Amino acid sequence: MKQRLVVIGNGMAGMRTIEELLTAAPEKYEITVFGAEPYGNYNRIMLSSVLCGEKAIEDIVINDRQWYLDNGITLHAGEDKAVVRIDRKNRKVCAQDGTVAEYERLLIATGSKAVIPSIPGNDLDGVISFRDILDVKKMLAYSQSHQNAVVLGGGLLGLEAANGLALRGMNVTVIHSNNVLLNRQLDSPAGKMLQAALEQRGLTFKMAAKLKQLLSDENNHITTVCLDDGSQLECDLFIMAIGVRPNMALAQAAGIYCERGIVVNDTLQTYDPSIYAVGECIQHRGDTFGLVAPLFEQAKVCANHLSAHGAAEYITLPTATKLKVTGINLFSVGDFQGDRTTESLHFTDPACGIYKKLVIKANKLIGAVLYGDTTDGNWYQELMEKEENIADIRNVMIFGKVYAE
Repeated sequence: MKQRLVVIGNGMAGMRTIEELLTAAPEKYEITVFGAEPYGNYNRIMLSSVLCGEKAIEDIVINDRQWYLDNGITLHAGEDKAVVRIDRKNRKVCAQDGTVAEYERLLIATGSKAVIPSIPGNDLDGVISFRDILDVKKMLAYSQSHQNAVVLGGGLLGLEAANGLALRGMNVTVIHSNNVLLNRQLDSPAGKMLQAALEQRGLTFKMAAKLKQLLSDENNHITTVCLDDGSQLECDLFIMAIGVRPNMALAQAAGIYCERGIVVNDTLQTYDPSIYAVGECIQHRGDTFGLVAPLFEQAKVCANHLSAHGAAEYITLPTATKLKVTGINLFSVGDFQGDRTTESLHFTDPACGIYKKLVIKANKLIGAVLYGDTTDGNWYQELMEKEENIADIRNVMIFGKVYAE
């Protein structure tokens, strides 16, 4: 008889786990999936491509509703199908509309929530985050009827939102708390090159700036962004993109052990042996996750254990960063800043807009930043993952793999 597997969360991490599981043990489970959005499974990473017009929403669907039917999966999708309680004692979950599903195994894949700054006006109309299809639809509607957009956050998501809105014809200003764009992924020279390239595309930046408050008209709709330095920006649409936090409230309420995220072991099991968790909602060996590569690796390991093959262990590897803005090539991985114990190799060609920095410690590559020419990014990442001794290629490795062979 099949065991019952319930999945809370219909996003990329949860559904990749199910895809892996269907390959490894197609007959093992009767699967029920709960998703708070009224769609099948879609590629959240490609939302910026929909915003800037390179793709339509239909293009980013990974598994449509027919896929669930074809694989015998029961899908409960929509806001009223959001799970509101996990009853661990009786091994069942309850949705907002009263739908109940019992389980022998439970997979929590509730993802993350946007960080909302605690400032006056953060709940005004026209103030949104950039997390799902509904957000993109709102942004597209605003771009057709309004002029001024302000994006809070000069990280990956913020810059992709800003670029998309600019391509849609809006005047866009990005507010960033640091002097360097993508400061978690780029050093100062690369960040300045990126800023110059985006300014050429029409974006405006307020760097090392601090948000004070948001003002509205009589209809409670945003009109003005006020900064700490006294300056003000006209604003019809305000996008918050200053990071995410693991969405773990449901797990916490059920008494599952959480710290900064739902704590899991190397098999993606929580402190309750019948409950697994994957994706942006988890914390593994102190780390939380916001990029897709580790999520897919987690899915593979989790499926391995749910299918009772049980040999895989999840290990966090360095994850590379790329920006999805057409025509801008950048790549970052590992410890790209370095310290007193490390050495750095640099290559700069301002005329061609190329900058490279490699960080070395004890004859091993531990970090890299590439801007303009990212051809060798994967090779550098491979050298890092394998912890290869680079003593023999040190003199030429900054020029790329071709010179090192």
